Amino acid sequence: MRGVPVPTTTVVDGLAAAAEEGRICVLAARGHRDLQQCASMYPTLFPSPPVDGAMLGALALSTAFIAPWCTAEQLRIANRASLWVTAEDWMVDSVATSLDSVTAIASACIAVADGATPAAGDALGQFLAEIRDELAAVPAFADAQPLWRDEIDKMLTAEVLEWQWRAARTADERQLPTFVEYLDNADNYGASFVNVSHWLATADEETLSHLPELTAASREVQKILRLVNDMASYERDLKTGDLNALMLGVDRDEINRHVTERIDKCRTLLQELEGTCAQEARYLAREIGFTTGFYRGTDYWGTVER
Repeated sequence: MRGVPVPTTTVVDGLAAAAEEGRICVLAARGHRDLQQCASMYPTLFPSPPVDGAMLGALALSTAFIAPWCTAEQLRIANRASLWVTAEDWMVDSVATSLDSVTAIASACIAVADGATPAAGDALGQFLAEIRDELAAVPAFADAQPLWRDEIDKMLTAEVLEWQWRAARTADERQLPTFVEYLDNADNYGASFVNVSHWLATADEETLSHLPELTAASREVQKILRLVNDMASYERDLKTGDLNALMLGVDRDEINRHVTERIDKCRTLLQELEGTCAQEARYLAREIGFTTGFYRGTDYWGTVER
C-alpha cells in the first residue's frame, strides 16, 4: 500500500542486489565487445542477421550471469566457445548443401581439435584454432585435450546426424526421428563443449580431476537446454525447416513434464557433486536457471529467411 514505510533492511538489500547485478552487467558488456571483435574478424561466419548485436549481447549476458564469480578475462573462453558454436551451427544448417559438405566441415574441425593447422580459407577452423591455442596456454590442457576434442567430436557427430534427419524429412515428411532419438542427440546443442572449455580455462586441480563426472552432469543439463530452446524456437523452426521436439509427437505439456523431471534429476546429481566441485555444480545449476528463464521470452537468433 502507498504510504506504508518500507523497512530499511529491504531498501539496503535492494541496493546491494542491484549493485551486484550492475557488476555482472559489466562482465557482459566487456564480453560483448570481445565478441563483436571476433565477429568482425570472421564476417563469413557471422552474417547479420541472424548474428546481430542483440545476439552477441545475449551470449555475453548468459555467461556473465551463469558464472558471475568470474572475471571478464576468465569468461573469455566460454564466450568465444559459445560464439564458435553459433558459427558452426550456421555453417551446417544454412551454408552446407550436401552431406559431403557437412562431413567435410566436421572432419576439418575435429582435425583442428587434434592440433592440425586449419586450411587457408577455413574461417571456422581458424576460429576454433584460436580457442584451442588459448586453452593450450593452460598447463592442464595438455592432459585434458583428448576430453576437449571428444566434446567437439560428439557435437559435430550429432550435427551430421541431425542434418541427415532433416534431409530425410525434406524427401518424405514422415521420416522423422523419435523424440527419444532426438533428445539423445542433444550434443549438437553445444553447451557441453562450452562448459568443458570454460572449466579447462578456469578450474583448479581438484575440479580438473573430476572432469568426467562434471561432463556427464553437463550432458544431462544439455538435454534440458535443448528442450526449453525448442519450445522458444518452434515457430522459427517451422519456417526454416529445422527439427524441433514439438514436431515429434509430443506437445508443450509433455515437454514441460520432461523438463521438470530432468531438472529434479539434475538437482540430485548436482547436490552429489557439491562435495567435490561446489562452484562447478553451482555453475550448472545457474545454467539451467538462466536458460529456462531466458527462453521463456526469446531465443538467441536474429530474424532471417533461410
